[in-house]
Formats: sequence, structure tokens, C-alpha cells
Amino acid sequence: MKRFDSFTDFVLHFVKILFWVIVIFPIVLAPILLMIIEMKWIPFPVSPYIFIMDPFAVIDFQMKIFTSDFGKISLFPGFTFAAAFAAIIGLWERKLLAKLQLRVGPLYAGKFEGILQPIADVLKLITKEIVTPNKADKLLFLAAPFATVAIASAAIAVIPVSEFWVISRSDLGLLVIFATIGFFPLVALMAAWGSNSKYPFLGGIRALHQLVSYEIPMIISTLGVVILTGSLNLVDIVKAQAGLPFIVLMPIGAFVFFWTALAELERIPFDLPEAESELVAGWLTEYTGMNFGLILGIAVYVKFYALAAVFTTLFLGGWLGPSILLPELWFILKTFIVITAMILPRGLFPRIRLDMLLRRGWINMMLLAFINLFISVLIVQFGIVTPGVVS
Repeated sequence: MKRFDSFTDFVLHFVKILFWVIVIFPIVLAPILLMIIEMKWIPFPVSPYIFIMDPFAVIDFQMKIFTSDFGKISLFPGFTFAAAFAAIIGLWERKLLAKLQLRVGPLYAGKFEGILQPIADVLKLITKEIVTPNKADKLLFLAAPFATVAIASAAIAVIPVSEFWVISRSDLGLLVIFATIGFFPLVALMAAWGSNSKYPFLGGIRALHQLVSYEIPMIISTLGVVILTGSLNLVDIVKAQAGLPFIVLMPIGAFVFFWTALAELERIPFDLPEAESELVAGWLTEYTGMNFGLILGIAVYVKFYALAAVFTTLFLGGWLGPSILLPELWFILKTFIVITAMILPRGLFPRIRLDMLLRRGWINMMLLAFINLFISVLIVQFGIVTPGVVS
């Protein structure tokens, strides 16, 4: 077996293999595939020779796939885009926090600032052994990682990257998001119960209390947006902000949503369900290998992207912006800025106590959410904004 001195050597070796595969395919494999198709062993909708005679047919075929429902779900703005964005978020968070704390952060995986560290992490987790505790409820224990990924992925289905790039344009899009992320407390408790271990169970109970107490003010903080627009359709909500983003009209609502989103993501200062100094890793303690990677590496960061994207959609005007950039780029840029703002508290604030967390959720955030709701009603009553009028 070939030994690699660094991850960079491994990537270079992999690229060389990929290069030869790409070279060999048109010379050897493509003619064999064409012969099989012509002999009707594999059904094909068009003659395969068209792709050799007309390169533009290849581009047209690829665009049809890309813009189809399958392409939107699997590629952009669906799972592949969200997972790639999540990988970038993970690397950006580690480098940003390192700079805040006068550290280096990821450095060696890649020639420039550890840029290939996400790939190294995935390869490491794939090769690690998946350990299932002897006394665990194996069905619940093994189902929880896949459930977290499925729920996080479902939440992005109704988030519009632009007016035409949305997987499912629903008139109840905002309700769909909250109905989807509402399953996370149950999944966390399922993982904790399935682990049949002390620390995961304590972390699961904390997660259940925390997520339930902060989801309610989060939902109420968005009702002001619904009142101003008269719609639950996220595309209509973005269009209603053509003149002025709602963060200007409802800064309190934006503030409440931002902080409750941090609690929903279990991020510092609301990381009690995974408090390392108290609970090892909370409800994730017994997970190893790619099961751990599915939860922390994919589901958590896809959910991170989803909540930041919802904040962008509700309060920052989504894809709207000057024509110097494409609408999709405006959305990605705004979402990235929101994510950066959500990362900063991790490097600035300590973890709060459980009693303080619950008090701030049920009293402080709830009170601010209702104040924001009252302000929204006044804005409509004084005619500053007319619900139902979409620019």
C-alpha cells in the first residue's frame, strides 16, 4: 500500500487517478457504452451519437437536468449546494475563531490555510469504526443520525435562493420550515434515549427543554413579518422588501430571531445540551465514525445554513440587491454575513447556566417577541406598510 506523508500528497495522487480515468473514458469506455446502447441493452431517450457530433447537445442536456426538479433537489439549491456550503461554514468557523483567539486553526490539509480540511475530516470519519453500545436501543440509536440529516435537508426545500431558484414554492413556506425544525427536539431525545447512557440522556433532556422554550418566541418573532406582508409564502415576503428590508422596520423581531436561532442551533452561549466540561458531548457522546459525522458534520451545519437563510429571507430582503451581482449571489453573500455574525458569539461569550437559559427564553425573548408583534400591528394600522401589496 502506498504511504502518503501528508494529506496534500494523497489529494495529488487522487487527482492523478482521476485524470487517467477522464482520459481513458472517451478512448475505451465511451465506445463500449455506445455499443451497448445501440444494441438496446440499456434504453436511452436519444441517440448517444448526438453527444459526439454536437457538443452543444451535451450542454443542453446538462441544463435540462440542472433545471429539473431532480436537479434542484439534488444539486442547486438543494442538498449538494447546502452540504458544500456547510463544509465551507465549518472551515470558516474554525479559521475565524482561531484568529479571534490568536491561534492558527486548520493549516496542513492543503497548501493554503488548510483549505482542504473539510475533505480530510470526511475521509477520517469514513475510515473510523462505527461503535454501537451494547445496551443501546440499536434502532433508535442508528436511525437518529439519518433523521437529523433528513430534517435539516427538508427545511431548505422551501427557502428561495432567488425568485426562480426554489425547490418548492409553497404558500405556507414559513409554516413548513417551523413544522420541519420542530422535529429536532424529538430526534435529540431519540438519540439520547437510544444511547442508553447517562451523559447523552442528560444532554437530550437539556436539548428538549432548550429547543422547546426558544422555538416559541422564534415563531412569534416571525409573525410580524406575516402581518406586514399578509403572506406565508417566502417568495412574496422577499418581494415585499423591495423598498425597505424588514430589519429596519422590525429590529426587535430580527434580534429575537437571531438569538433564538443560536439556541435552536445549540451554539455558545446556548450549548448546554453538548457542554463538554459537564456532559462530555451531551446527546452526541456515544456516536462515533460517520454516524457522528452525519449529525455534527452535515445535519447541524445544514441546519445552520437553513436558519441563516431564513433570517436573510425574512429580514434582509433575500436575493434583492443592486444589479452589480446576480440575485443568487446576493442571497449567498447575505447568508454568509449572517452566518459570520452567528459564529462570533462562540468566541466572545461564556456558556450561561440552565436556569438563566430558560428564564431568558420564556420571559425575556417571549416579551420582546410580543413587543415586536405589537409594533407590527401599529405599522399596519398607521398605513406605513400595506399587507398583501407585493412590489
